[in-house]
Amino acid sequence: MLLLIQYTLVFASVLILVALGGCFSEHSGVINLGLEGIMVMGGLGGALVMRAMPNCQSAFLMILCTVLGAVGLGVVYSCLLAVACINFKADQTIIGTALNILATAAATVFVKAINMAADPNDVSATISYNSQKQLFVKYFGSFEFNWFMVITVVMLIVAYVALYKTKFGLRLMACGEHPQAAASVGINVIKMRWSGVLISGVYGGLGGICYILAGVSKWQFEYGVAGFGFLALAVMIFGQWKPHRIALAALLFGFFRALSNVYIGIPFLYSLNLPSYVYNMLPYVISLIVLAFTSKNSKAPKAEGIPYDKSMR
Repeated sequence: MLLLIQYTLVFASVLILVALGGCFSEHSGVINLGLEGIMVMGGLGGALVMRAMPNCQSAFLMILCTVLGAVGLGVVYSCLLAVACINFKADQTIIGTALNILATAAATVFVKAINMAADPNDVSATISYNSQKQLFVKYFGSFEFNWFMVITVVMLIVAYVALYKTKFGLRLMACGEHPQAAASVGINVIKMRWSGVLISGVYGGLGGICYILAGVSKWQFEYGVAGFGFLALAVMIFGQWKPHRIALAALLFGFFRALSNVYIGIPFLYSLNLPSYVYNMLPYVISLIVLAFTSKNSKAPKAEGIPYDKSMR
């Protein structure tokens, strides 16, 4: 049971971070379907930092540098979405899908090139970080505490305060509801939408490194992030684009995802003799069921997905 709680918190942390990224982007008026790709790039940035600091003994320094690496690459990659969708007014769904496909392929090629440069016989797309990972966790008996759990709580509070308690957040949401009205009172809609997308890069990058550090000591970038970006979108919609509701939704989806890791240790579930892939499918099946029953009541930002045209009224 303790292991179930541990994995639930870890997976919920990933979903909260990524869903909050999507929340900022969509509140600005830009649909970010590229969260999966941003997660991959964030994970790549953080993993490369850990690879470059093999002998670091300072937990604070390692966490800080890894977070900066993940955030930095996540933000840079999100710029592609911003340029295409905001400046060139491209279809946001197509661009987001393209970014997801590109990220996994680019990360795989890049990591393989790095490994081959170090060892010509190594053609894997794997980055190992076993010794560095130990700086991110603390053990309380059999419970493994990950520092990203604390980072997630902090970023959740920051998101809530930024959206509802600051002028920036209110202006951001205004741009996602009625950008022409926002522009009429002096708000720069283009800058606000860029801000929303870049913030989604920050959160998505953090979610990516949190995901690849969740339970393994090395990561095969060919596998991407197993659809967690899309699962985070479901969490965001179920949470009605509100940070506190997103957190609760993430705990629910994180619980079902955690079952696939620990069902063998739960006598009742193990006695059902269900194949392991059934438990792996659970969070995605649950997301379909939940969205099927709740999508009619969803109140997305009115202008999301609509390119801003200042001539429109």
